[in-house]
Amino acid sequence: MNTPWKRILQKTAGWLAIEVVMNLTGLDTLADFGEFLFDLRPAALQSQPSDLITTLH
Repeated sequence: MNTPWKRILQKTAGWLAIEVVMNLTGLDTLADFGEFLFDLRPAALQSQPSDLITTLH
């Protein structure tokens, strides 16, 4: 039986290995660009940390 920390470690190692392979092959950049293209909220409507700071003063 897998203990919870072993399962988390396995998932993290798998995710990290996939990220490295995707970065080396350039697929990660392609995926990021796809997310950018299909983003439903334009960048102008997304709040930025600097916006929060100016509204608090």
